[in-house]
Amino acid sequence: MRVGQGIDVHVFSDDPDRPLVLGGVIVPEGPGLAGHSDADVLLHALTDALLGAAALGDLGTVFGSDDPRYAQAPSSVFVGEALRRAGQAGWRLVNADCTIVAQRPRLAAHRVYIADGLHRVLGVTPGTVSVKSTSTDGLGMIGRGEGIACLAVALLERVPAG
Repeated sequence: MRVGQGIDVHVFSDDPDRPLVLGGVIVPEGPGLAGHSDADVLLHALTDALLGAAALGDLGTVFGSDDPRYAQAPSSVFVGEALRRAGQAGWRLVNADCTIVAQRPRLAAHRVYIADGLHRVLGVTPGTVSVKSTSTDGLGMIGRGEGIACLAVALLERVPAG
């Protein structure tokens, strides 16, 4: 078995039409996050955790932020590719635990929908992925409401031969 961790942070976008995407789910309370892709901090952190657990690099190395193929791309593409690469290397996901750190918007009412979205994106059964949210109680850039961060941990197990 192997454990990988990931972290991602994005500031809020100045574009009032940019949706807030967390775990592949649009959170209507927005505002959206700035980034080259859809800026889904949860899927970015999870992608890093998956790649790290399989020792396959990181989000920036595998999916460069200057690569035009990923401009406005859904981050589910990154997670899917990380899972595919991990599978080719002989690993499969056992579980993942994700913590979204945000002062705004309040996310407690959305956690179940975000977890459901993650299960669909990952192609795993419900209960495989945990989604939590917290704030920094007003401290730092997150506490000032300037953006959102996410931490993710993924556990992979070796796929039995045969």
